[in-house]
Amino acid sequence: MIGATGHVGGFLVPRLVLAGHDVVAVSRGASAPYREHPAWRQVERVQLDREAGDADGSFGRRVAELGADVVVDMICFTPASALSLVEALRGTGTVLVHCGTIWVHGPSEEVPVTEEARRTPFGEYGTQKAEIERLLLAESRRPGGVPSTVLHPGHITGPGWPMINPVGNLDLDVWEALATGREVVMPGLGLETVHHVHADDVAQAFQRAVERPAQAVGESFHVVSERAVTLRGLAQQVARAFGQEARLEFATFDEFRAQRDPASADASWEHLSRSHSMSIDKARRLLGYAPRYTTVEAVLEGLEWLRADGQLTLA
Repeated sequence: MIGATGHVGGFLVPRLVLAGHDVVAVSRGASAPYREHPAWRQVERVQLDREAGDADGSFGRRVAELGADVVVDMICFTPASALSLVEALRGTGTVLVHCGTIWVHGPSEEVPVTEEARRTPFGEYGTQKAEIERLLLAESRRPGGVPSTVLHPGHITGPGWPMINPVGNLDLDVWEALATGREVVMPGLGLETVHHVHADDVAQAFQRAVERPAQAVGESFHVVSERAVTLRGLAQQVARAFGQEARLEFATFDEFRAQRDPASADASWEHLSRSHSMSIDKARRLLGYAPRYTTVEAVLEGLEWLRADGQLTLA
């Protein structure tokens, strides 16, 4: 597993170990995983610097030399990096499971968005991930190619880090305002949608893809909660969880931008302009994917962690 100590890896590595798999965790350094678990004592740790290894051509070769049945790649962001790994894995029989993103889709036209919907990605992250998906699925079809699967998580949420809030960015003051009954200024009418997913549900989908190659290889899957939420709906449900009614004020995006720092406003625009609402029917049908958490449940668990960590003051 490349990028094993990250958010999803903190849940996926223990899942795989407890299911009886031998896990090799590849990471740049020796940092502790986001989520401690006794299963990590059974994991082999390998330190590889991907950026340096991609530059000199050694990374893919070093991964291939591990002789894995499956390589789970959580941290590939450019087509060149994906191709380097694929070329090293050809002929080994190794299955590659890649972490994509729902940002391979641009603005939603019909919802829920299926994996087969016409793609209109924009921005460097979404367009490069879309190109990686095209590369890997074509690789699966070629004779002697590396059998590959691509999973597209939504806004990964849960304990350990901030999550996308009801104005579409990571600003913690929005959660504090909702929890204490203060006003929140929302861009537009708050009817744009966001689609979160708990990190353990992402891990569940990856485990199922690892264990069901006959169903997964050559396919891509959305990995999100059962239903997307509107920004307004997310704000209202979180406020009610703290015994409040959401006090929402609506503004044009230019008015909203004037009240936020540029980075926060840009993040909001990135999410609102896509307004994703994804289908998980394909993942249910082929992988047996069954998310445990709704969007709001995942968010509330994340908020409790942020409060316990001292990053939030909540009523």
